[in-house]
Amino acid sequence: MLEHLNGRVWLFPHDPDPDAIRPSVAVIADDRGSVLIDAGNSPEHAREIQAAIAAAGLPAPRWLVYTHHHWDHTWGACAWPDVTVVAHSSAVPILTAEAERPWSHRYLHDQVKANPKLGPSFRARALAVADWTGFRVVVPDQTFDDTLTLPTGVVLRHVGGNHAPDSLVAVDSGVILLGDSFYPPPFHLRSPEDTLDHALVRRLLSEGHDWYVDAHSPPRLRSAALAESG
Repeated sequence: MLEHLNGRVWLFPHDPDPDAIRPSVAVIADDRGSVLIDAGNSPEHAREIQAAIAAAGLPAPRWLVYTHHHWDHTWGACAWPDVTVVAHSSAVPILTAEAERPWSHRYLHDQVKANPKLGPSFRARALAVADWTGFRVVVPDQTFDDTLTLPTGVVLRHVGGNHAPDSLVAVDSGVILLGDSFYPPPFHLRSPEDTLDHALVRRLLSEGHDWYVDAHSPPRLRSAALAESG
């Protein structure tokens, strides 16, 4: 079920099982059409979120924002009807290349065999997508480079970082939705020296938002986030 966080912001919680790689998805409700922050990790995940939006009586999404291009934030997009997909401009060539891959369980298996470091991610993808019929990676319809304010007033801002060069944050109602922006690189690209981006964390905390929400943890009030950051 959706959980009301603050103001117009609702949250479909992440799955605490790390092997599932199922991030939270935010809904910023507005009568002109809601803004969805991330798509879910699969069409099935997207359909669960759609049912939760309907059950909560919230307006259907008109905009779908990718916080970054990684599969667990974008693979549900093909199940969202009548939305404008928004992302940072650097996501376009990456997702265009991803869209051309022959995604299937056989392809996932072969890729892991060739590069075992892909195992955690690709096994999670195999669990997330049981049926590849109709599946496709959706390339953004609208992009921006620095900042963008959507028609409902939701502010998007590119922050980059080591996790993904296209990472952006979304701000509304005293809530900053962080995606995975301050995380280290994905496992198959990570070195032993890679850690959380503490400089980015400090910069975002200095902005003084009420709530800080990354995609794979429970929401944090600023006081709790400050305490955790040391």
